[in-house]
Amino acid sequence: MPHGTVIMSNQSIYDSFRKAYPEFVYERYGYDVQSDGLHIVFTFRIGHHRFTPDAFFPARPFLHFDFQPHALDTLVFNIGMIELVSYWKAFCPPQVTIACGTLDDEQKAFWKKVYYNGLGEFFYRNGIVTTMDDFMEIVCSDESIKPSITQAINHSNNQAIYLVPIGGGKDSVVTLELLRDLTGQKGAIVPLIMNPRGATLGCIKAAGYKEEDALIVQRSINPLLLKLNSEGCLNGHTPFSAMLACYSLLASRLSGIRNIALSNEWSANESTVVGTSVNHQYSKGLEFENDFRRYAARFIDPDCNYFSFLRPLSELQIAMLFSRHEKYFDVFRSCNAGSKQDVWCGQCAKCLFAYIILSPFIPPDRLRSIFGKDMLNDPQMKQFFDELTGRGETKPFECVGTVDEVNAALGMAVDRWYPGHRPCLLADFNPPASRIPLTSLHTEHNLSNIEFNNLLSHVQAAAVQ
Repeated sequence: MPHGTVIMSNQSIYDSFRKAYPEFVYERYGYDVQSDGLHIVFTFRIGHHRFTPDAFFPARPFLHFDFQPHALDTLVFNIGMIELVSYWKAFCPPQVTIACGTLDDEQKAFWKKVYYNGLGEFFYRNGIVTTMDDFMEIVCSDESIKPSITQAINHSNNQAIYLVPIGGGKDSVVTLELLRDLTGQKGAIVPLIMNPRGATLGCIKAAGYKEEDALIVQRSINPLLLKLNSEGCLNGHTPFSAMLACYSLLASRLSGIRNIALSNEWSANESTVVGTSVNHQYSKGLEFENDFRRYAARFIDPDCNYFSFLRPLSELQIAMLFSRHEKYFDVFRSCNAGSKQDVWCGQCAKCLFAYIILSPFIPPDRLRSIFGKDMLNDPQMKQFFDELTGRGETKPFECVGTVDEVNAALGMAVDRWYPGHRPCLLADFNPPASRIPLTSLHTEHNLSNIEFNNLLSHVQAAAVQ
């Protein structure tokens, strides 16, 4: 297999762990409002292993922690429901026992679907064969405990209209800029940043915000999990965007901002492994978004509006829109490998994809200055190039666009910048006969008519430039 999609044969380890560790327990959640903000802690147990991950919402003038405790119980309890899957996967116990709340059959079905599909890459790359029916059973040990649904959000405590999660990449920058244009004011948007780093802070600074203007979530992974991973426990991808979704509901409640505008594009719906439902970006897709909206409305907060503002767009269209905002060129980052150093590593599939998708819209010299190298002229990127262009068995297990978008971007770049001599990766590349239209938007989404029309007008304006 290509080095980006290594599959291990861990079925026997999975089976033996499940016999040795038959139960995962979500024991409790706790929270404490202090002068510096809201502190949250969860307790999970597998056998003699106990995990206590925590999270922290630093105080801000626009955050209010004084609403009814049962509402906070509901929000924090559900965050624990998504946090637990990162710890469950270490041993994959067949039973998950909820000891601090009660779920009905509909809720159990929702969480099992999130876990199973969100762990699709984990199962695939570990060579684990299982089904949604068999991989886990959720039981509640005390039916008398049931967090209540929250009451409607009070909007009077904040004049902002949108809460926009900022990841440091091009997508959330586009959402931020377009929604500011739609509302006509910077103050209508509050950036939401989880575990701030150079790129996230750099992007909001370039947009004119200070760190104290942003709603911050500090989330930690329990060190014991990292220790167990190093000792041979099962490890792999978990649905980060589903976790962000749950934290964003609490952020919405604390800030009084009902609209949570994500930046997940239409391209996230494409599976990573051809012919299967395995999708690295499952919790960024429309199916999860719709499921989560229904679950949140029914069981958590009926007034919260969680949606992706960029859902009607392709990655190619987002790159086109991003290229109009040069002030972000030197601060945005999408590379996971280089995130701690706040750099483009220049050696991974994510870097290559970002380079390719921007290549039709940004001149080669400027693109090289952003990434520190000409990634299309690096023969070591050939395997990733083949995966991205559809020549491999799978796409890279990264948040990347569709095969058609990659090929369309390369075709546009060849036409515009390389009519003669080509970089080495493009030496035998045949541009697609047909191109993806840049002005057509997908119609399955959760935007309002005003939001959709604003998005359409920006796409049409950018396409003619």
